[in-house]
Amino acid sequence: MEVRHYFWLSTAAAVLTITLKGIAWWLTGSMGLLSDALESFVNLAAALFALTMITIAQSPPDAEHPLGHSKAEYFSSGAEGLMIFVAAAAIIWAAVQRLFAPQPLESVGLGLAFSTASSVINLAVAQIMRRAAVRFRSIALEGGSRHLMTDVWTSAGVIAGVLVVALTGQLWLDAVIAIAVGLHILVEGWRLIHASADGLMDAALPAETVAQIETSLQQHTGHGVRFANLRTRRAGAQSFVYVNVLVPPFWTIVQTHDLLDEIERDIHRIVPDSQVLTHPEPDRRA
Repeated sequence: MEVRHYFWLSTAAAVLTITLKGIAWWLTGSMGLLSDALESFVNLAAALFALTMITIAQSPPDAEHPLGHSKAEYFSSGAEGLMIFVAAAAIIWAAVQRLFAPQPLESVGLGLAFSTASSVINLAVAQIMRRAAVRFRSIALEGGSRHLMTDVWTSAGVIAGVLVVALTGQLWLDAVIAIAVGLHILVEGWRLIHASADGLMDAALPAETVAQIETSLQQHTGHGVRFANLRTRRAGAQSFVYVNVLVPPFWTIVQTHDLLDEIERDIHRIVPDSQVLTHPEPDRRA
């Protein structure tokens, strides 16, 4: 399966879960279940947007974008984070109103059955997308998986809360549950926006990876060879490594070229499918 196929799966799951959660809310009248349904609607919008961005990100490099279009994935993750913020605000606003005008719940058992079924679907799709995110090193798939898992946990909390409301008759708890859901997903929205901003601003590769690259470079020092200005960045599934290689001024082009080939091969073992740019310079101090 290609990356976009996972987003088609996510889209289909979102449509189904919206339907199930909408039925659950309609049956019970629970504000908590309504908040859960609104989050699934955000899942659908995010999946459709991510599918568009993934299509762009997988486009081959062209004259205007010689390094490819990988950063388009970060727009997907950032947009999903913003959507979560909007959904959370709507949930909290509606819940506060219900807090001052509580209403009795109806058909709780049947409604919770529909809500539970939707959570099982989201859990399955989230695990599939999480494995795919690791396989394809996709920030968009990671964002989608994380969002779905947030939905699963919030749904579990809502289901438990609505059950408590039904058993105790404390109707105000329904609104409190919805407010808690809204505040909880705000945190997840912030995490996605932060990850998106890091990618758009050329954040470095993880510190452990950079340390491995530095260790690899040290193995090539000696005989007047030094390294300077090591830089790394990541754009979607694509990683980039840049380093200046200082060699003795008397080295031939063949010697320098052979060294650069070895360095690039070693870095590729650490960061597969990366683009490595080694810039040779004569070391005036040699």
